[in-house]
Amino acid sequence: MNRKHFLSFLAVAGSTLTGFKAPDSLTDPIKEIKMPPYLKPGDIIGITTPAGHMTTEQIQPAIQLMESWGFKIKIGNTIGNRDYCMGGTDQQRTQDFQQMLDDPNIKAIMCARGGYGAIRMIDQLNFKTFSQHPKWIIGFSDITVFHCHLNRQLNTASIHAKMCNSFPNVWTLADPMQIETILSIRQVLSGLPVKYTAAPVSYNIMGRVEAPLIGGNLSIIETLTGTDSDLITDGKILFVEDTGEYLYSVDRMFWNLKRSGKLSKLKGLVIGGFKVKPDDPGEEFGRTVYEIIIEKVKEYGYPVCFDFPIGHQKNNFAIKCGTKHILNIDANGSSLVSI
Repeated sequence: MNRKHFLSFLAVAGSTLTGFKAPDSLTDPIKEIKMPPYLKPGDIIGITTPAGHMTTEQIQPAIQLMESWGFKIKIGNTIGNRDYCMGGTDQQRTQDFQQMLDDPNIKAIMCARGGYGAIRMIDQLNFKTFSQHPKWIIGFSDITVFHCHLNRQLNTASIHAKMCNSFPNVWTLADPMQIETILSIRQVLSGLPVKYTAAPVSYNIMGRVEAPLIGGNLSIIETLTGTDSDLITDGKILFVEDTGEYLYSVDRMFWNLKRSGKLSKLKGLVIGGFKVKPDDPGEEFGRTVYEIIIEKVKEYGYPVCFDFPIGHQKNNFAIKCGTKHILNIDANGSSLVSI
């Protein structure tokens, strides 16, 4: 390349670089979240199985209780279906979920349970009608796929909460924690204010922030990295929880969050329940969940709390994904308030 052509190349390259757009995670502003209408007595909640399977009999306790709250229930076509571990074939689950997304009479969709399957259908769903008339999607664990996709692609709030498989068979025999967490679903669906607290933990990093709250199951969030459903975490409070993972897997997933830039520009971090598998004898990882996480975030200085009542555990409270919350962490413990 001669000197003249080389200088021309630099000029073109320079103009191209000037117009270069950095990745979304670095530039996307925080947008006002779209809020589905809160439910009122007489509104319809649809129940479907986008992930694991459940029978009509198994969802009866949830149906009876939600009807006692004044809501009507529509049972999806996939209830009672089974394709090995999933609640029907990919096509059946997609069609059932799509029907509920498009039905103007259904005001909320309760996923019957977690398990596995949402990732297999998310790209087949059409959210055009939903985006014009949003409704609450409720669930956790594998349903994190929907929470992340709604936040990233549709900027729409959703509800991270227990599902039908967590409703007690006999309400009068349920313990106070079961009752409180199930009733929190009704609170959030009805638009009532909620405040959740956790006891102090020595690893907590104190502080107070106000920001949108996003997150869910850690392994699902890691799985969605680099996809159309990948979360943008800058300027937000991230919450994570998980179950059935080895300590080294938790460490690996947090390295993924760190290396993909999801931890560096947070406003705050909420760590829910983490049920880990015991190390194999002779293959001990040698670090606790607390130590694994603090190692990844201590340089950033934002508030961090542990053992928050969210996750695969009895004290799993309903929270809105995408909406603003106040996170406060001090010597008395931590609190999360929806605003």
